[in-house]
Amino acid sequence: MSLSILDISVILIYICGLVGLGFYISKKASKDLQSYFLGGNQMKWYYLGLSNASGMFDTSGTMWTVSILFIYGLKSAWIPWLWPVWNQVFIFVYLAVWMRRSGVMTGAQWITFRFGDGKGAKLSHIIIVTFAVISVIGFIAYFFEGIGKYCTSILPWDLSTDIAGYHLTSERAYALIVCLLTTLYTVKGGMYSVVATEVLQFFIMTIACFSIGYIAYTSVSAEQIRAVIPPGWSDLSFGWNLNLDWTNTPVPNVNDKIDSDGFGMFGLLFMMMLFKGIFASIAGPVPSYDMQRILAARTPSEAAKMSFSTILVMYIPRYLMVASFAVLGLVYLGPEMGKMGGNIDFEKVLPLTINSFVPSGLKGLILAGFLSAFMGTFAAFVNAAPAYIVNDIYKKYINPHAPNKTYIRLSVLSSTLLVLVGIVFGFNASSLTKLTLWLTSALYGGYVAANVLKWVWWRFTGNGYFWGMLFGLIASTAKLFFFPEIVDIYVFPVILFFSLAGCIIGTFIEPLPNREAVKEFYRKTRPWGFWGPIKREVMLEDPSFVPNKDFSRDASNILAGIVWQMAQVVIPIYFMIRENTQMVIWSAVLIITSVWLKKFWWDKLKEADAE
Repeated sequence: MSLSILDISVILIYICGLVGLGFYISKKASKDLQSYFLGGNQMKWYYLGLSNASGMFDTSGTMWTVSILFIYGLKSAWIPWLWPVWNQVFIFVYLAVWMRRSGVMTGAQWITFRFGDGKGAKLSHIIIVTFAVISVIGFIAYFFEGIGKYCTSILPWDLSTDIAGYHLTSERAYALIVCLLTTLYTVKGGMYSVVATEVLQFFIMTIACFSIGYIAYTSVSAEQIRAVIPPGWSDLSFGWNLNLDWTNTPVPNVNDKIDSDGFGMFGLLFMMMLFKGIFASIAGPVPSYDMQRILAARTPSEAAKMSFSTILVMYIPRYLMVASFAVLGLVYLGPEMGKMGGNIDFEKVLPLTINSFVPSGLKGLILAGFLSAFMGTFAAFVNAAPAYIVNDIYKKYINPHAPNKTYIRLSVLSSTLLVLVGIVFGFNASSLTKLTLWLTSALYGGYVAANVLKWVWWRFTGNGYFWGMLFGLIASTAKLFFFPEIVDIYVFPVILFFSLAGCIIGTFIEPLPNREAVKEFYRKTRPWGFWGPIKREVMLEDPSFVPNKDFSRDASNILAGIVWQMAQVVIPIYFMIRENTQMVIWSAVLIITSVWLKKFWWDKLKEADAE
């Protein structure tokens, strides 16, 4: 990529400023573990929300989103439901409130709050700590590889060298520099440094999004877009089959990409996404930086507002940028990409478009923003995992009465060690790819069933949680090694079944232990679900206790929230491709759902803190 002196200067100044801000803020973190990992529960919800939104500007995710919009058109708005992206809606509607009421520091500590401290609870505690730590190591390795490739694609210097007989490539040299710089300000400043740098990054990226939107809107006409897209590309609706044929366009090889993705039977894919999405969303956030921000909020209502603001501030700017890069790529890069034949890499749409259409200075700002997005997400993971090591292992089992300085020093040490282990994985990515996939995919595959039941079923035990996670892990691992060619989402029901079987077996091999702990969880969290016997006992002991009767309201707010979120995805796309009627319709939908959420969700949040 060609960069001017101005672009390079902007990148270097921005990165130096980001690191400097992290160090400047760091003095607030040294008070105790609560300050180091959760900012002392003193940070305002909108700062946490901006920080959370900033992490979603990651470069790899943006490149992928641009590529699927290029290929699938408006139907690409449904594809992120694979994760699902609307789990944030479940979180802001009710899960953030339930989780923050616990007053704990980590997801593993929350498990003890839910199940008590018996044998089964300890097993479930151990498996969630293992899940959190191994996941972070895998993601650090992933970011190490990604940062190196990104830096070599935008920076002009060759840093390759030989050290003690080992050839250090330029990619790995850049990755080492960026990872170590990010680790320095993260371990020094903890949650304060992470949030401060990500808030700065968010504002920079938002400016970049609207700047790119202006460039694309003034450079491409509606006629030019219609001339290069196949029929149905601008339709959000779909049938059983995708029915998107690129044969008579400048890029007929897009058809091969659709076939390789396995998304041709789009109706079946949608049903599976919906099935998986509901269960995955009720399960709640995995023990990562998203959960950490929920636990860092000052009150339950602010935890909910934080998750709400993540969607509110992020989707329209981000999808304006995505749509801008996609239409510029379609109109101006389509013929060139069509000549690549079977070797076309659709994820190159983003860097090719930046190089071709973004002016000097702004190009440096965008590239620096994407680089800092890597750094911000990396920093969030580095800050999240040590809490499990220090708080959930060392403090809980080894030295519960150590001074705060000891805990902080151990946090710094454990962060550094985790980064070093992740970097070792990154250096050996070619030989450890299968193992890394097993560590991440298998653990995540076994997560859903146990983490749904923990919220909604009174009889569910720590033993059931452990065996449910383990059965899901085994099923996911078997899929990974014996059926790697099958798209993961199509075997999700099978993995869910095995995990659910483990949950049931583990739960009923013993009577309900820690009944008092379960009652305390129910009394404090106030979940809805299947809590009959526990609810009756709590109400008998405390006649003033009012059980949660908000299931219907929460369900309707979730439906409204999913539509509200989808409106923010499609409005900037319709705007960019000049489908003005659809843009107006969806703008009206956005207003209506916003009014609904204001009346039936936001205005009710004060009750969350009063309970």
